[in-house]
Amino acid sequence: PKTVKKGACQEVVLTGEDASLDVLPLIKCWPLDADRYITLPQVFTHSLKTGQRNVGTYRLQKITPHALAMHWQIHHDGAAHHREYRQAAQQMPVAIALGGDPVMSYIGTAPLPSGIDELLFGGFLRKSNVEMVPAKTIDMLVPADADIVIEGYIEPDETCIEGPFGDHTGFYSLADTYPLMHITAITHRKNPIYQTIIVGKPPMEDCYMGKATERIFMPLIKTQLPELVDMNLPLFGVFHNFALISIDKRYPYQAKKMMHSFWGLGQLMFSKIIIVVDKDVDVQNVEEVLFYVGSNVDPKRDVTIVEGPVDVLDHASPLMGAGSKMGIDATTKWAEEGYQREWPEEIRMSDDVIALVDEKWKKYGF
Repeated sequence: PKTVKKGACQEVVLTGEDASLDVLPLIKCWPLDADRYITLPQVFTHSLKTGQRNVGTYRLQKITPHALAMHWQIHHDGAAHHREYRQAAQQMPVAIALGGDPVMSYIGTAPLPSGIDELLFGGFLRKSNVEMVPAKTIDMLVPADADIVIEGYIEPDETCIEGPFGDHTGFYSLADTYPLMHITAITHRKNPIYQTIIVGKPPMEDCYMGKATERIFMPLIKTQLPELVDMNLPLFGVFHNFALISIDKRYPYQAKKMMHSFWGLGQLMFSKIIIVVDKDVDVQNVEEVLFYVGSNVDPKRDVTIVEGPVDVLDHASPLMGAGSKMGIDATTKWAEEGYQREWPEEIRMSDDVIALVDEKWKKYGF
């Protein structure tokens, strides 16, 4: 990132009572939502210990015209920064950017390793430095070309009730206690565009941001798991209920190894159900995957159940953020894996017949 003296995000500066959320067209997405929400923010925080910056996308509920509920989940870096300030009994500065370069609206959702600056990733995606300008009322830098910036702070132990909220799971997240952010300034362009999305039962707008993440980060995952051929986090699985993966199987129990690898890899740890298939199965074709689940799986032998962290939005788990997960090995089984019978050949047409039909296809009237 590059620091500049002036930015379009500060063409208009509102402070004090003028810094009111009522100047923004916040939306109430669903009938039972607790209030109006900001749903596509870039939330900027810093580690008190290291100064490391984080940009996260956390929903924000309007509590008053001058205060927001900060819904960051326990696993998120923003929440980790907040714990540092709480332990030190210090006020925590927070900045929220809206709009600007579309890349900036995406980077807060990206599952980067802890300690990697999202602005570095943003600069890589946009192929130029992200310009930052000093905020007006807090000691932070904010994106110079943002449409809107909300500045403020969180007191160490001040909380409020946030929710319910109609979430991307297709269900309402229940009300719970989250930090309260006090607003000290709102700055914006002279003619700002307020960016927002509506989340709910898939497919919704956030689904396609998630699919972009799947494609962008799969090459990085392959550097750790080279046997991975393809993966599909299907929209109906809301990105943590299902993971369909194909592998180039080279040794016994490799499918089980892949399940545990995914459960130990960043936010993929939330994958509730992982299905592993052979490399020639198209995981983008869900019906094809289910065909091999039905064909290749013996439930007692091929289903693995583990306990561990789950997404806090998973209402089916017995505890918030903790529950069970399932892995299904739908690969071809080997004798080295204890399979003592002869595995049957799959029906496939011979190449010469396929070539002959292709050659005569037009003669057949097609």
